[in-house]
Amino acid sequence: MTMIHLRSLTLQVMSWTTGLKWKGSASPDHTCVKSKMKDPMVIFFTSGTTGYPKMAKHNQGLAFRSSVPSCRKFLKLKTSDVIWCMSDPGWILATVGCLLEPWTAGATVFVHNLPQFDPKVIVETLFKYPITQCLAAPAVYRMVLQKNISNLRFPTLEHCATGGESLLPEEYEQWKQRTGLSIHEVYGQSETGITCAIFREMKVKRGSIGKAILPFDIQIIDEKGNILPPNTEGYIGIRIKPTRPLGLFVGYENSPEKTSEVECGDFYNSGDRATIDEDGYIWFLGRSDDVINASGYRIGPTEVENALVEHPAVSESAVVSSPDKDRGEVVKAFIVLNPEFLSHDQEQLIKELQEHVKSVTAPYKYPRKVEFVSELPKTITGKIKRKELRNKEFGQI
Repeated sequence: MTMIHLRSLTLQVMSWTTGLKWKGSASPDHTCVKSKMKDPMVIFFTSGTTGYPKMAKHNQGLAFRSSVPSCRKFLKLKTSDVIWCMSDPGWILATVGCLLEPWTAGATVFVHNLPQFDPKVIVETLFKYPITQCLAAPAVYRMVLQKNISNLRFPTLEHCATGGESLLPEEYEQWKQRTGLSIHEVYGQSETGITCAIFREMKVKRGSIGKAILPFDIQIIDEKGNILPPNTEGYIGIRIKPTRPLGLFVGYENSPEKTSEVECGDFYNSGDRATIDEDGYIWFLGRSDDVINASGYRIGPTEVENALVEHPAVSESAVVSSPDKDRGEVVKAFIVLNPEFLSHDQEQLIKELQEHVKSVTAPYKYPRKVEFVSELPKTITGKIKRKELRNKEFGQI
């Protein structure tokens, strides 16, 4: 178990069991290279939820952005903070949460070599070590909640944040009730880093992914790059003209055609569907490929999934479109049941779940098809691979 303190450019790796283990600095023979802002720094692979992963190349601006105070409103790390970011080091969330943000703030990074996410070990760790901030995917919080551990009042934990996929409102409420802490949601992509979030001082609107973080100007746009009015569904767009903001990727490596595809007028088109309200809060609906067109109604899968997981029978769900001879497409839900409901009458349970979705969303949004499964296909970061389920429905795999 190690703790890496990033107060200066010298890294100190400490062990709580053995004391100071190593302290070093750069070799006197080392020659520093003075890089420029536009020099390439890192390539991240996209998660591949809707297709093959792409290589998103970033320049040095990604690191510089973390030193700008207006860009650090999300975590607000202090030198006294100990942050545990439970993300694979290959992903952009870890680069920001485990390196750039702590390094800039002079905070301490907690590192645990977990071979896989084990909710029991996670809980034990949060009780044993003085961790003040936790940054993890919603799946991690979900696994902890599902274990029904009696005491989740962690002695030093002050702030919880999540990103990578949508946090379910039910999970937010359960975590707050059992820990006394809110989970602050963050949104971003491999191409963008963290672009919007629920800041610590902000009012939390359940289901919203928060507001834009400077220097990003985020608008909801149509396919031509026109800005849409509040409460109108469109694409999450980041303004790139006349000035491309720090932290936005340079382009897809060796793929200029794919880079040009996401440049839409004055905006980068994220491919994610959302709305924005009058207060500037953004409401994520799903990837453009995930939105279901049923009898002229456009239905975002996230809202239906949120409704389903509120029912005590549902552990996890994934909602996709399914072919229908009369309606073209209908909503289908793949559902993982909680163990105590496995023996229930499935036909009756399907009717109950359908009525539940009708009552909390709208009558036209309920899943006309339901399939109970033992698990859902996911990426290695825990995101549900809806494309795999959708392709299966349409006979492509």
